[in-house]
Amino acid sequence: MPDRSPAFTPRPLRTTRLDLLPLHPDHAAELAPVLADPALHTYTGGEPLRAPALRERYARWAAGSLHPRVVWANWAVRLREAGALVGTVQVTAGPGPVAEVAWVTGTAWQGRGIATEAAKTLVSEILRQGVPTVVAHVHPEHAASVAVASAAGLRPTPHWQDGERRWERTKEPAGA
Repeated sequence: MPDRSPAFTPRPLRTTRLDLLPLHPDHAAELAPVLADPALHTYTGGEPLRAPALRERYARWAAGSLHPRVVWANWAVRLREAGALVGTVQVTAGPGPVAEVAWVTGTAWQGRGIATEAAKTLVSEILRQGVPTVVAHVHPEHAASVAVASAAGLRPTPHWQDGERRWERTKEPAGA
């Protein structure tokens, strides 16, 4: 298969309870306190960012990848019933026919199936748009993220990167 970039286009997405909104730097003010718990970085490293630094990060992400064959797509996750942003999901698509997904839900909002609902929707959207392979890298001790990956239809592979297991879902060929 040629090394082609996916033709992935981000757009607003809606689930039963959630709105996935293309991430904008203006979301930083609301998301900074939601993502302020250092425990969210236990398995991923780093530390929480204050609103100005988060705004700069979101602006870089919105500007897109400097690599011409890589697409960055990020969403703020809004729980409609609360009228609040509760986390983010993201895709890095390419180079080649693969998209990597990640998710984070604020500590106060965990345990409600939000990450699962958002990740399932995101994986379906990626496959719908024709990117045939979706992956996530999950720390094996992060039980909640393991459960999200599994619920989104990804399966563990024997491949590891930086202490995280690669989970993968491949689109079924037409007529299979």
